Amino acid sequence: MASTSTPLTLPVLPLDDEVVLPGMVVPLDLNDNDVRAAVEAAQAAARSSGSVGGSKPKVLLVPRIDGTYANTGVLGTVEQVGRLADGDPGALIRGRSRVRIGAGTTGPGAALWVEGLAVEETVPEPLPGSVTELVTEYKALATNWLKKRGAWQVVDRVQQIDDVSALADNSGYSPFLSTPQKVELLETADPVARLKLATEQLREHLAEQDVAESIAKDVQEGVDKQQREFLLRRQLDAVRKELRELNGESEGEESDDYRTRVEAADLPEKVREAALKEVEKLERSSDQSPEGSWIRTWLDTVLELPWNERTEDEYDIQGAQSVLDAEHSGLEDVKERITEYLAVRKRRSERGLGVVGGRRGGAVLALVGPPGVGKTSLGESVAHAMGRKFVRVALGGVRDEAEIRGHRRTYVGALPGRVVRAIKEAGSMNPVVLLDEIDKVGSDFRGDPAAALLEVLDPAQNHTFRDHYLEVELDLSDVVFLATANVLEAIPEALLDRMELVRLDGYTEDEKVVIARDHLLPRQLERAGLDKGEVTLGESALRKLAGEYTREAGVRNLERSVARLLRKVAAQHELGERELPFTVEDTDLRSLIGRPHHVPEAAQDPAERRTAVPGVATGLAVTGAGGDVLYVEASLADPETGAAGLTLTGQLGDVMKESAQIALSFLRSHGAELELPVADLKDRGVHIHFPAGAVPKDGPSAGVTMTTALASLLSGRQVRTDVAMTGEVSLTGRVLPIGGVKQKLLAAHRAGITTVVIPKRNEADLDDVPAEVLEKLDVHPVTDVRQVLELALAPAAVEVPVAA
Repeated sequence: MASTSTPLTLPVLPLDDEVVLPGMVVPLDLNDNDVRAAVEAAQAAARSSGSVGGSKPKVLLVPRIDGTYANTGVLGTVEQVGRLADGDPGALIRGRSRVRIGAGTTGPGAALWVEGLAVEETVPEPLPGSVTELVTEYKALATNWLKKRGAWQVVDRVQQIDDVSALADNSGYSPFLSTPQKVELLETADPVARLKLATEQLREHLAEQDVAESIAKDVQEGVDKQQREFLLRRQLDAVRKELRELNGESEGEESDDYRTRVEAADLPEKVREAALKEVEKLERSSDQSPEGSWIRTWLDTVLELPWNERTEDEYDIQGAQSVLDAEHSGLEDVKERITEYLAVRKRRSERGLGVVGGRRGGAVLALVGPPGVGKTSLGESVAHAMGRKFVRVALGGVRDEAEIRGHRRTYVGALPGRVVRAIKEAGSMNPVVLLDEIDKVGSDFRGDPAAALLEVLDPAQNHTFRDHYLEVELDLSDVVFLATANVLEAIPEALLDRMELVRLDGYTEDEKVVIARDHLLPRQLERAGLDKGEVTLGESALRKLAGEYTREAGVRNLERSVARLLRKVAAQHELGERELPFTVEDTDLRSLIGRPHHVPEAAQDPAERRTAVPGVATGLAVTGAGGDVLYVEASLADPETGAAGLTLTGQLGDVMKESAQIALSFLRSHGAELELPVADLKDRGVHIHFPAGAVPKDGPSAGVTMTTALASLLSGRQVRTDVAMTGEVSLTGRVLPIGGVKQKLLAAHRAGITTVVIPKRNEADLDDVPAEVLEKLDVHPVTDVRQVLELALAPAAVEVPVAA
């Protein structure tokens, strides 16, 4: 409780940005005019009152903040006037009680006099329990704070204060309180409310102090750790120095001395300059700097690259050709290209033309063909024939451009690109680098790796290739790049334009037999744990494996069949069911590995052949797995159903749908000329179906096949079993050229077809077809679809001839 009474007239002693609470004793400098005027006025008033023994001079201590006086002041008595510790005149004043300031008045001296009312404070007796708890909490908080400051003597003094008002005003000594906080304490007249306020302020300060101490502790621990690490590193350096001196080693032989390593390395001039700049940065950076580790990693990468290391090419052209022939059967185009490359390299070397315009004589070849024809293994054979190192770079599924060009060094865990890593792995600047599955490269938000390969595979640019990680020029002009792909269309055109295209269209049956006998069988014998003479495969067995058990462009499934056959024989021998040595003939295959999966159409019963009914024709197509045989089926709907129009099934693309429309339009417009009942085409719906409906199909080369199937359906004449055809048809009946002739003829040969119809303008492509295949095929180049019908349709009411 608090009330005001007892009017007083006192001189004002202003305190600038300071607050004195009751119970506090403060020294004040009398050099301050306001302080001196107030003290002198108080002394004069005390003398004039005539008090003996004297009543001490009284002043009113009022906080003055930014020139504004507070509403409440403190009655203070001048305890002593003398000299301060620094020798200046001063007065010692004790705060007594609160005074509510009223109006100004007059008085002796130059001081400002005011009238005021003393604030009388009352505390209930006895103290309520809540007030007692508040007193205990404040004393505990104050004791905690004072102990942290080491003020043990003050702790006892605080513990001895029992008066609530005096305990609250004691917080005026707290240096952490701001002037507005002290003014708030001064103007709070109720002792209990003032003690609550003081307790809250002290509690907040202790919480802030705890946070500050925690931060300071963490900082100190970090500093101590760095100092400890620094000291340990210096001790480690000293130990290493002592060890070098004991072993008689010089300071320059230390592996970490990058400057010595860079100067001793055989680096190109620009690379040396860049490396020395990085060494200077490393020398300026501290051991704790993360940049130091980046620079060291970069320098290690640069120093490990074989900048001037090259393997000498073996210019034994005949020897290289023998190596290629021994390791790969067939593939004459690739062998000829490698032989030409070596011959040109040899002549350039003899004439001193190894480097022309800063570029060396590298090569960039694209090997395109179906799976299993030996594209990947061919790269290793090329390196063997040339006497070069071989490195394989798998590009299948790569979607990040940084995989080719490298990461910027600012990234955590940055690495050079795969091309630079391949050069580093090879240990020479002229290896054979196989870029495997280049058609499987993808692109997403991280960039397009195929676009990053443009500079790598451009002979006009790759002598100054820049990797994002290295940021120095790397000469790739002496590297032989071999890129492999299954689908030519999946390679970006700009990238394909920088490579020399070599097609591997697959093997003939004779080539497969040779490959199986000379390469696959010895390898699988070793893997099956059999000696060379223990199991022999006769030529008839190999031919049947290639023709009826595996129908493919390559030899991968053929090798699996050979492996399966050898495992079966080895297991039977271990079970005691078969004696070794053993020769496998074609008659043994069924009992060992089951029935054949691919029986030629011509070898089946005439009634079971697909072309046994009118409306089915045999076409030829090219897929990602090589050439293949494609059947086309046509049917007419019942006129009573009213389902007129053309229906296409078999998951066809837009181009193939258009070819079907063209074939139908041609027959409608030329039906009379071809003696076909075209009236049926007007009233009845036509349905064309391509079996294997789950496989997407597109392209124009099925035009003549669809025309033949429709003509067969309308005429009732069957299509000859031994005839397959390919070609695009126009509205006028012209047969237009198509692609993939070699692959299609190889597929026809594998399927047992004996007669093939191709466009006349593709006749030049027959030069690429192996001679042994052409000998077994009757190829008819045609210009008009009428010629196709004459060749493919069997005479009416005459049995369809069966191929031998």
